[in-house]
Amino acid sequence: MSYDPAAILEGVPTGLFIGGQWRAAAGGATFAVTDPATGMEVAAVADAAPDDGMAALSAAAGAQAAWAATSPRERAELLRTAFEATIAQRERLATIMALEMGKPVAEAAGEVTYAAEFLRWFAEEASRVSGRFQQAPEGTLRILVSKRAVGPCLFITPWNFPLAMATRKIAPALAAGCTVVLKPAEATPLTSLAFAQILAEAGLPDGVVNVIPTSDAQPVTGPIIQDRRLRKLSFTGSTAVGKALLGEASQNVLRTSMELGGCAPFLVFEDADLDVALQAARAAKLRNIGEACTAANSFYVHESLAEEFAERLAAEFAALTVGPGLEPASEIGPIISEQQRERIVDLVHGATDDGARVLTGGEPIAGPGYFYPPTVLAEVAPGSEIMREEVFGPVAPVTTFREEDEVIALANASEMGLAGYVITRDLERVLRLTERLEVGMLGVNVGVLSNAAAPFGGVKHSGLGREGGAEGIEEFLETVYTALPA
Repeated sequence: MSYDPAAILEGVPTGLFIGGQWRAAAGGATFAVTDPATGMEVAAVADAAPDDGMAALSAAAGAQAAWAATSPRERAELLRTAFEATIAQRERLATIMALEMGKPVAEAAGEVTYAAEFLRWFAEEASRVSGRFQQAPEGTLRILVSKRAVGPCLFITPWNFPLAMATRKIAPALAAGCTVVLKPAEATPLTSLAFAQILAEAGLPDGVVNVIPTSDAQPVTGPIIQDRRLRKLSFTGSTAVGKALLGEASQNVLRTSMELGGCAPFLVFEDADLDVALQAARAAKLRNIGEACTAANSFYVHESLAEEFAERLAAEFAALTVGPGLEPASEIGPIISEQQRERIVDLVHGATDDGARVLTGGEPIAGPGYFYPPTVLAEVAPGSEIMREEVFGPVAPVTTFREEDEVIALANASEMGLAGYVITRDLERVLRLTERLEVGMLGVNVGVLSNAAAPFGGVKHSGLGREGGAEGIEEFLETVYTALPA
């Protein structure tokens, strides 16, 4: 290991951030944060207890009225200041992220830029919240429609994009006038704590954003969700956990946003430009080491192109350098944990047992760390588990199809519906697929579709609501109708 974790983490807070103050957890407990490239502990972070969660909610609830009363311009200027500070600290944040999550540092820097864009976008959206005034059709009333902040929010974010998932939720909430309690993922709390430090230095009032890392989420978040002061819950993570949280949220009829699992189909039609297809496939599969909910999960390639596509993709994957994210030469970092790597191993072995051929990769790399090579599987049975389950790793299973209706049926058979990808030169086909594929987002001849200015979200078991775009701020606003005499 040629990097020094202590030097990277110098000045990064490891306490809870509640009411504008850094503090130890109730009882003084901590939990370890490990480097997935080595399996070694790199920091001990305060481990929030239920009392800490309630203190964070109290701080958010106490700050809510004053924050909602600030002008849109004031909220916008603070977000703009946070944007500029985040960009100024891009290298620092990228190295923290690469250390605790494992992604290559250059890619982590890209995430910082992406994350910061939510701060800039919603700084601009803060002053665009509008209502309407009209006469009722019967002429008996005048109708005034206005918007106001939902209120205190709880955000539960995942480990795979530790900065972007925080800003994608926090930025629109702040723009709308809501206060926040953030529970970051146990595996990657340091990035969120560093971002809280940036917000505090940008002048965010005490209590508007609170951050409570914990190693045992439910005892901490459960009482917050049950408290009537909370008015909004936003979660990004697995469908199973999302369903459980929806059940909890129903007791207080909370507004909810759920960005859940993905199992994105990648469709290559007979008229595809193979160079475009390969470029998009690499981006859609290997972004974030394949640990992305938008990652291409099942590759359906027209039978006339499948062999060449799979062989060329395997050659590209085989040429990539696997190593610690903080090593400059690394292009593919480690899997987040041994447990997740074992899950990938099991899915690949299941596919080969069903007759799939390994063109490159296929077995874990010996430690230290949790590395798995970029892998391409050919002749995968369409019904294999690896085609139906979210892999969350650098594995591309390829199968064939003959007709458009056939592949649409295969793609829509999944209970998930977050993203999909289509490679074709046929505009009429694109329009048909936009209407028929059961996904919330569709990439056409591109492998990366996330953008702060676009609505991000899925259908079916992939979630509820949208983040980003003009739609994103609406998730944090209540609509109020006032009836006036004509």
